[in-house]
Amino acid sequence: MGLFEQSATDLHELLHKKEIRVSDLVDESYKRISEVDSKVQAFLTLDEERARASAKNLDGQAPQGLLAGLPIGIKDNIVTRDLRTTCASKILGSFDPIYNATVVEKLEKAGTITIGKLNMDEFAMGSSNENSAFQKTRNPWNLETVPGGSSGGSAAAVAAGEVPFSLGSDTGGSIRQPAAFCGVVGLKPTYGRVSRFGLVAFASSLDQIGPITRTVEDNAYLLKAISGLDPMDSTSAPVDVPDFSAALTGDIKGLKIAVPKEYLGEGVSEASRQSVLDALKVLEGMGAVWEEVSLPHSKYALATYYLLSSSEASANLARFDGVRYGYRSSNADNLLDLYKNTRAEGFGDEVKRRIMLGTFALSSGYYDAYYKKAQKVRTLIKKDFDDVFSKYDVIIGPTTPTPAFKVGEKTDDPLTMYANDILTIPVNLAGVPAISVPCGFSGGLPLGLQIIGKHFDEATVYRTAHAFEQATDFHKQRPVL
Repeated sequence: MGLFEQSATDLHELLHKKEIRVSDLVDESYKRISEVDSKVQAFLTLDEERARASAKNLDGQAPQGLLAGLPIGIKDNIVTRDLRTTCASKILGSFDPIYNATVVEKLEKAGTITIGKLNMDEFAMGSSNENSAFQKTRNPWNLETVPGGSSGGSAAAVAAGEVPFSLGSDTGGSIRQPAAFCGVVGLKPTYGRVSRFGLVAFASSLDQIGPITRTVEDNAYLLKAISGLDPMDSTSAPVDVPDFSAALTGDIKGLKIAVPKEYLGEGVSEASRQSVLDALKVLEGMGAVWEEVSLPHSKYALATYYLLSSSEASANLARFDGVRYGYRSSNADNLLDLYKNTRAEGFGDEVKRRIMLGTFALSSGYYDAYYKKAQKVRTLIKKDFDDVFSKYDVIIGPTTPTPAFKVGEKTDDPLTMYANDILTIPVNLAGVPAISVPCGFSGGLPLGLQIIGKHFDEATVYRTAHAFEQATDFHKQRPVL
């Protein structure tokens, strides 16, 4: 994989010393894509002409920032000016936005070069990347298994060495779960840390954009670049953006770790459970202490999440009606038929399933029984986290109950598929930050360690993750394609 084996810091130094050019990095990315993406199928759209022109313009200039000149892939639900943004849906199959998402503007300011748009589950609804209307992304570690979802393309592209890092979005685990499946580092920031302006909405009270990288250090640099208050997003939080990389000291002596018994119980494979216990031994050896705790309402998280997220999706996806932009059915004699046929033909089965569930939960006579009750349970789930964080610095558990499963294995059983996010969903309901880092293997497939932090305390999450990463070599192992 050549250049992309090196960290962002190393690549910056090589550029600064003029030992490589920005064009070399862009060449490396497209060369690797041409070699392996027919197997992995991570990219939906490439922006090669503009990327090469940008690289040529930067060649010879001293890199202004750490990320300047480095290639990046963008999940296809983050809008990019004049670059097709489909959300992996037929209904947006020809949509070319006229503006950039705030995170894309920030990346351009930092000098990164967008290589292309990455495949995903349609409208970010899925846990396996099998819900894309265009192609099924494969896990680079085993092409017969899924890369996870919905940011499967973003994780697979980094794992396969096509780009050094990427952006994904996380509504119920959609960054952390594919990061775990693909053996890379993925962070869901605190809700409000990163602007959602230009992120095509799935569930607005849960969605967050976050970085997927090879190392914790690169992740910290990328989060700093995309964070900050944005007047275009009313949910963007007015909090300072620290230098996250300054927290990567390797010192976790005295760190208090909580391990929820619910995260190591029924449904969690022995391999996932053992990898977490082994990781805790590593952290103990560096001076951290851990105790078992309880998050008693986490057993209700799955039902709560799917009621709330589907309700918000029902409202958010009402805008795709065939009138203003996107796909329009040609099989319509009147306006009502236009609405119905456009949505019936344009949306995939999973999107329709969630719209119907959400519409039902919001309907007269059922709102109090389902949606309102789910909001009350969400408050209880958040309180569980608040109670634990009053005594502990971080919460640790597995990212997923099992390693990646085979393509097609769960497509006929949506409830089993939904259960795959059972360990990541509570984090989104509480709005706290969490990272997944590689912590082991099972049957040749990666396992992820999830580290959860207090609101806006990504620094402690990174400090813990970096200390573990430096004490192990799981992050150094690469799939063979």
